Amino acid sequence: MSDDVECVVVGAGVVGLAVARALALQGREVLVLEAEGAIGTQTSARNSEVIHAGLYYPGGSLKAGLCVQGRQMLYDYCAQRSIGHRRCGKLLVAAHAEQYGQLQRIAQQARANGVTDLQWLDWAQVQRLEPQLECRAALLSPSTGIVDSHALMLSLQADLERAGGMVVLHTRLVQMHCAPHAFALVTHDGTVLRARAVVNAAGLGAVALARCFDGLDSALVPQAFFAKGSYFSLAGKAPFSHLVYPVPEEGGLGVHLTLDLGGQARFGPDVQWVDDPGDLQVDAGHAAAFAAAVRRYWPALPDGALQPDYAGMRPKISGPGQPAADFLIQGAAQHGIAGLVNLFGIESPGLTSALAIAAHVGALLA
Repeated sequence: MSDDVECVVVGAGVVGLAVARALALQGREVLVLEAEGAIGTQTSARNSEVIHAGLYYPGGSLKAGLCVQGRQMLYDYCAQRSIGHRRCGKLLVAAHAEQYGQLQRIAQQARANGVTDLQWLDWAQVQRLEPQLECRAALLSPSTGIVDSHALMLSLQADLERAGGMVVLHTRLVQMHCAPHAFALVTHDGTVLRARAVVNAAGLGAVALARCFDGLDSALVPQAFFAKGSYFSLAGKAPFSHLVYPVPEEGGLGVHLTLDLGGQARFGPDVQWVDDPGDLQVDAGHAAAFAAAVRRYWPALPDGALQPDYAGMRPKISGPGQPAADFLIQGAAQHGIAGLVNLFGIESPGLTSALAIAAHVGALLA
């Protein structure tokens, strides 16, 4: 491996791979550094695999714009590459009359974000779609879907490598000296790389990594927060064909029902603020609280049907009680260092937005 490379992307999650692919398709020489022994082992491997429509996010935010743009890009890409996905639709439900106003506000926000296909359903219409779902009213989002995120990442990696790029595993970046269009990167084994462009797509580690960038103003690096989300799977076959979401709660979208491509149902994630991003154990003792949340919209959930499954970690840059932060994509206009892009707080809808984020980063570095 040469000590000189045009572009280095740090992190081989779905966003890092999408960014690296986009840069390689521009004709750039691209090297991806991944600390783990495989691609996509952290946030990208521990989520709901949902293709979001873009309903909730504040108007004009990066989350809103990149989600709506990225959703269509992702559907098109999956169809072209025969990647497993399904546009199954989502029901966003009001369990009681007091939540009807929240649904109205979400519908207004969705329209402002460019989501034009939402459908209002009353109780009878919901029952015709999902007989076991109990709610007062619902919004149907036909453009919400699910995707095989692992197949997606393998395809992005294959595109990158066909374009001449490379992913290097077991390689942790520990320090970088920043100067305009000239970066000296030091890996854990002492290897020094020189690059003209660097993209920090390290996900859960992006903030800590940026603090190791000599020449980057530390005041521009946000504080990292970690919100753990646990999932419980359903024993037996689910009686639903749509995803089911309650109205959002603080820190996340509530204990919702998602389906995988095989039809298996899982519930989650909840929101647990933690200090350790490696805290990924699912507490079986939370099953009762999950069941209570699920029974608000599925009263017939059988006793003992929930089994601990897995947990994911949201790389947040806003903490408990604070307004949810937007994606923070820092280029030279923000920090003054040409050739450096930091990606902070790329939580949901990061999977849906990955191809649009990649295009955005490519434009910043063009």
